Amino acid sequence: MSPPFNRDQILEHWQPLNWERFDALDETSQRYADYYGIDFSEALPELQHGFGFFEAAGFTISVHGWRPAEPRGTVFICHGYFDHVGLYRHVIGHVLKLGYAVLAYDLPGHGLSSGPRAAIDDFRVYREVLEQCLKLADNHFPKPWHVIAQSTGGAIVMDYLLHHGFDADSSPFRRIILLAPLVRPFKWNTARWLHALVRPFRKSIKRVFTINSGDPDFLDFLENKDPLQPRRLPAGWVSALKKWLPGFEAAHRVKISPVVIQGDHDETVDWRYNLGVIRSKFEDPHIHMLPGARHQLANEQKDYRDRLFAIIDRYLG
Repeated sequence: MSPPFNRDQILEHWQPLNWERFDALDETSQRYADYYGIDFSEALPELQHGFGFFEAAGFTISVHGWRPAEPRGTVFICHGYFDHVGLYRHVIGHVLKLGYAVLAYDLPGHGLSSGPRAAIDDFRVYREVLEQCLKLADNHFPKPWHVIAQSTGGAIVMDYLLHHGFDADSSPFRRIILLAPLVRPFKWNTARWLHALVRPFRKSIKRVFTINSGDPDFLDFLENKDPLQPRRLPAGWVSALKKWLPGFEAAHRVKISPVVIQGDHDETVDWRYNLGVIRSKFEDPHIHMLPGARHQLANEQKDYRDRLFAIIDRYLG
């Protein structure tokens, strides 16, 4: 079966994002947007969709912006490990219907962004990319700003807030919504031991597609129909996580109260441990448990997504 869109052709012809006035998507980019369901123009005829890239931390970063005619603010979407913006159509579409502009980018090594697939040498790079994105968005995306971050995206946002020592008044984000945020992965002690054993002999291992959502169509799409899915887990990414964790756990507590939404059937992150760390680093986080939900909250089956959106609406509605 031929690919649904031509990735190389997108990269050959794309341009830096015009932050002030979005350019129309070309035919190849439009096919990509259609394939992932992130063209919302039919439901929202006055919506502007910008797509391009920006440079940050030595990477070319794929970025999307959506702006309604009269946005009530902006929501930044930060995706998880192995993900990309194209997988976040449910969350993006819901936030747009609430009247917000949306800005989302692919992490280095993910989606259409440059870099070895799913690899990173230092988690600080993720923070630097977020910082550059916020800098470029200033004066072009309306305030107040909010953020919704899934898994590794949540780790990046938390790291950014702790590194700068923000409080509720100085943070660029009024609302911070973390979906199954990563501090350490599920069965981390075993994973660390295996990593130490395997790393001298292998630079990567074959990725195992786990059941991280109750939506069988999403799981099938992820494993069999998404041409942007990495197929291997680089040992260097685990090394970077091991290096990053002690500094994160030693960071000073900040006076920010994020919203945390977590499924209790999550076997991707060590959520019990992670929630304890989050409580120690942030002031009175608002923690919402979704009984039965797995890790991929942005792509859970519809009844869980409805409950997720109901919580989001309490803070952004």
